[in-house]
Amino acid sequence: MALVAYARVSTEEQSTGSQLLALKQAGCSIIFEEHASGGDRDRPVLAKALASLSKGDTLVVARIDRLARSLFHLLEVIDGLGQRGIAFKSLGDPIDTTSPQGRFALQVLGAAAELERALIRERSIAGLKAAVAKGKEPGNPGLRRRDPAALEKAHQGRESARDDLVIAHAQDYLPTVEALRPTAPWDQVVRALKGQGRSRPWDGRPWTPNSLVRSVRRLAAAGLVRQDVLSPAPKRVDSNDLVLMVAGLARAEPGITLDGIARRLQGMGQRTPRGGLRWSRSSVKHLLDRAKEQGLVREAEKA
Repeated sequence: MALVAYARVSTEEQSTGSQLLALKQAGCSIIFEEHASGGDRDRPVLAKALASLSKGDTLVVARIDRLARSLFHLLEVIDGLGQRGIAFKSLGDPIDTTSPQGRFALQVLGAAAELERALIRERSIAGLKAAVAKGKEPGNPGLRRRDPAALEKAHQGRESARDDLVIAHAQDYLPTVEALRPTAPWDQVVRALKGQGRSRPWDGRPWTPNSLVRSVRRLAAAGLVRQDVLSPAPKRVDSNDLVLMVAGLARAEPGITLDGIARRLQGMGQRTPRGGLRWSRSSVKHLLDRAKEQGLVREAEKA
């Protein structure tokens, strides 16, 4: 359980010195430091800080305005951390999700944010009604005209929001991806995630190879994964070549067992028909049976 800190200033001319001092005095041994505007969605250091957190850790900031661009964004980040079992603490504000008082302060902020949402909705509905009464069409004029610039801006907004979710929940699926890739193809990684009972944490939908690749590419763009994770998986070995190889081992060492052939293949670094590295008795037996059917192994040589 670590205290992981995030410090930010808006320009290169500003200094994080006072924040770093307060964070170190609070016991933070890991500090992510960034120079970026608080309103900027693309903050790669913040993305790395969030992705580095594990269950039981605490994210610490000097003040909440160093982390979030708005109250809505703050609550979104804290909620995402809470779902991962990660606490949040602001040194300069009464917010500490590890204490009853801090959780109460967060609830007050949540109530204020809900009130603000309700007021914004009310003003939006009133504005739409007024526009319709004046004969105006509601919505973004650029989107209605299918203006390329407006469409691209809307697309970028959706992509940026998705990036935030993918990065915030990276620890839910990234360890499995890094453990299996690039040795295993993407469909095997998806099966492994499903075997762990893991779905996409932001919408609960099952992973597919395409959705997993897209998410990992987003993490790669933020510099949060190893470079080789997106490398192509080894091609599956032609099964006929494997039949010949197993037949050759059986003929070279009469009486060799299925386990013995499996050990020889693994020692040679030979991949299984599915591209894996670990051979099983059943895989060897299947290939040996095919070798028998093709007359490649005599009875005395059969394992």
